[in-house]
This record gives sequence, C-alpha cells and structure tokens, in this order.
Amino acid sequence: MSTERPFGRALCAMITPFTPSGGLDPDRAGELAVRLVAEGCDGLVLNGTTGESPTTSDAEKAALVRAVRAAVGPDVPLLTGVGTADTRHTLELARQAEEAGADGLLVASPYYSRPPQAAVEAYFLRVADATGLPVVVYDIPGRTGTRVEPATLRRLAEHPRIVAVKDCSYDLYAAGRLIAETPLAYYSGCEELNLPLYALGGAGFISTVANVAPRRLREVLDAFDAGDTARAARLHARTLPLAELMMASGLPGTVAVKALLGGTVREPLQPADRPAVDGLRAAYEALVQAESVV
Repeated sequence: MSTERPFGRALCAMITPFTPSGGLDPDRAGELAVRLVAEGCDGLVLNGTTGESPTTSDAEKAALVRAVRAAVGPDVPLLTGVGTADTRHTLELARQAEEAGADGLLVASPYYSRPPQAAVEAYFLRVADATGLPVVVYDIPGRTGTRVEPATLRRLAEHPRIVAVKDCSYDLYAAGRLIAETPLAYYSGCEELNLPLYALGGAGFISTVANVAPRRLREVLDAFDAGDTARAARLHARTLPLAELMMASGLPGTVAVKALLGGTVREPLQPADRPAVDGLRAAYEALVQAESVV
C-alpha cells in the first residue's frame, strides 16, 4: 500500500495562456503558475486536456514547460502531458519533456485506435523506459475510449518509474483495491471524487477547477488531514456547484476556466456565451466568498 505523494497533494491541471492572436503566451503562463503555487498548489500539470494539448505544437509544449519552470523555480513539481495516439510520438514528447525540465510525465492511454490491454501495457512500459522521469498513468476512458484495466495497472505498478495514476475511471471500488494493494499513488482527476478518493487513501487531486479556486480545493484535504472529516465533507460539498458547471454541464473545462480568468481558446473550441459566463461567475463568487469555517 502506498502512502507516498510523489508530487504533493494539490495539483492544478493548468490552462495554457494564449495571446489575443492565438500564440503561446509564456509570460502569462509563468505569472499564472506563480499565483497558483502561492494560493496552495503543490505542483502543476502542463500540456494536458485542460492545457489544450491537442492544439499545441511539440515546440509550444516544450516552451511552456521551460517558461513555467523558470517562473516557479526548481522545487515545484511539474508534470507534463505526453500521451498521444502514436507510441513513437509519445516517446519523442517524453524525451523532449525531460530535456525541458519536467519532473514527471502524465500519460493517457492511446486514443481512438482502442488497443487491447496487452498493447496498452506495452505502450506504458515503452514510455517508462524512454526517460528517467516518473510516469503517471492517466486512466480516462471517457476520452480515450480505452480503460486501463485494474489487472493492467497491477502489472504496471511493478515498474519502478510508474508511480501514480490520475483516475477518471469513476470506479471507486477498483481504485480502493489498487490503493490498498499496490504502491501506486492515486490522484483524483474528477473534482466530485476528490474527497471520496482521498478518504480511500488517495494521494490528492489533479484539478481543472484549481485554476480558479485552488485554496478552496486544498482546504478540503487540509480539513481531512486534521481529522475533521465532517468539515471536510461540508467544504467539499461547497465546491460541487462550481465544479459541475465547469466540468459536467457540456462546457469544456478549458473554456470554463478561460471564461473566468480571461483568455483565448484555440479552435475547434469556442469561447463561452454570455449566459454560461454569468452562471460561472455567480458560482465562482459564491464559492470564494464563502466562510472557510462551516
């Protein structure tokens, strides 16, 4: 059973800031990263879905890692997404990430082709062997079309550099078994399960909502660690209306974050319309203005 938190507890799946003309904005990325760390994020995850990785080039991905590393310094854990539908491309991105200064790799299973489990396992092992960086398996079958099955994760856990899972499987039973029976550190990738997974022994969360409310998400874990589980549950419940609007109302999380923080999204994404923005702002204000002690 793992009690390790290899990248801290509270991680933000950070957006990628763009200029008004659509180019990468490394200065704004650095400023956002510094703010997120100051407001309670232990580490940052770059170039994920929230970071619009399907529409950023390999060069932009590396530039983003370098810019954020320069801004936050050497001690803040930086993970970067490298998963693609092509093993060869994924390996190239992994090596590039290591050179750019990343501390770990977030790797989704190959998407669209829906490979069988033996091929999924071989893919993750190839990535783990490609660099000296630790690997976080990203299990998100709703996007990739392929589950990383529990039996596959048990075998992958034997590799010394496969250290964690970002879990979006919505299978708490399997997650609880794997937390108890393997050394894998489990990070919730679904805000509504941040506290339930943590209560099962999870390591923490990797959150899109943390872009806008990092303190509110972290204080849930703080309350649980302090032994006040009732308060943790109440604080967690307070995050759910905003999380639902941002993550489960049909609006992509990236679009929701940029509706609140400002910023350009790349097509095919489109900015939120005015009713959506107004709803997000109301939910955000209700959360951030709430008393911490409940």
